[in-house]
Amino acid sequence: MKIQKRLAGQLLNASPKRIKFDNERLMDISEAITKTDIRQLIREGAIIKEQEKGISRGRARKIQSQKSKGQRKGKGSHKGTKTARQPRKETWMNKIRSQRELIANYKENKNITKETARDLYKKAGGGFFRSKRHINTFIDDHNLFTKVAQKKKTPAKKAVKKTTKQSSKKQTAAHSSQNTKK
Repeated sequence: MKIQKRLAGQLLNASPKRIKFDNERLMDISEAITKTDIRQLIREGAIIKEQEKGISRGRARKIQSQKSKGQRKGKGSHKGTKTARQPRKETWMNKIRSQRELIANYKENKNITKETARDLYKKAGGGFFRSKRHINTFIDDHNLFTKVAQKKKTPAKKAVKKTTKQSSKKQTAAHSSQNTKK
């Protein structure tokens, strides 16, 4: 039977270990000594090639799909320092680009003057501002918004002030009327 396995392996391009015989046709297989006999038995299904055993990719596919969703990136999966994962330069580039974009938008919409924009631009380049919010607070604290921008902001503030003034006047009037009654 070794010869038959070897011949079948040559015909099926497989190792003799992977060749399986049908137990009911063992007599026919033992009589087959030529390649044509073996071919006939393969066609009839008496000789079969077993499927190769491989490593399942099911788990790997699952992990890959999780990674594509952004999972499996926690602290325990980090290999390398914080700056190796996102270099300092890349962090700086992202920060400065967003800050410069904010300054450019303010300048374009005439919320700040050209001179102020230039000053803020230089400060940003020098690393003065931590974030976009820091720029906004700096502009507010130093009253650098133009009158056009302040007019856009003030109606809400004025309305609030008016209502508080009116309510305070009413309270004082009510308070004074109570004092006169006594």
